[in-house]
Amino acid sequence: MPVYTVHAPTANGADLRATDQFVFVRDGFHFWAALLAPIWLIWHRLWLALVGWVIVVVALDLALRRLGAGSAAIFLADLILAILMGFEAGSLRRWTLLRHHWRQLDVVVADDEEAAERRFFDRWAAKQRGIVNDQQAVDRGAPPPTRDVPGQSFSKPPSLPGSGIIGLFPEPGGQR
Repeated sequence: MPVYTVHAPTANGADLRATDQFVFVRDGFHFWAALLAPIWLIWHRLWLALVGWVIVVVALDLALRRLGAGSAAIFLADLILAILMGFEAGSLRRWTLLRHHWRQLDVVVADDEEAAERRFFDRWAAKQRGIVNDQQAVDRGAPPPTRDVPGQSFSKPPSLPGSGIIGLFPEPGGQR
């Protein structure tokens, strides 16, 4: 099953209004990134990675030509770079999101991106409901109760049992 990482556009925290901007990045081999690396990088707006890819390919090809390698060796080196690009495409997207101060929220395992979205938002919405709709956590403007308020039931210590002993032994110094 594919593994997806979920990224939010803000570094401070995910907001309910920003859920349409969440990005799901699949981990694993990206076929189109291996086959058409420059187009894939442009499509995903990975400009710095595109510049790096162009520099590496041109430098490798020039270095191999300078060393007198044949066209088969250059093609094999380009093929190896294409396979490497296919395996590292997801990591390049995550790296770019991290550079733009996006935050990784979760890791989801699902069959496809739609199932990953469903699984993530089910878990995430349950957590958000617990935070947002918690009526006990609402600030009502009063300070929290403390133990030293006279006349309040919570300021009295709990009463001890009749024998005054708490634990497994019924009386002090008794038989074990």
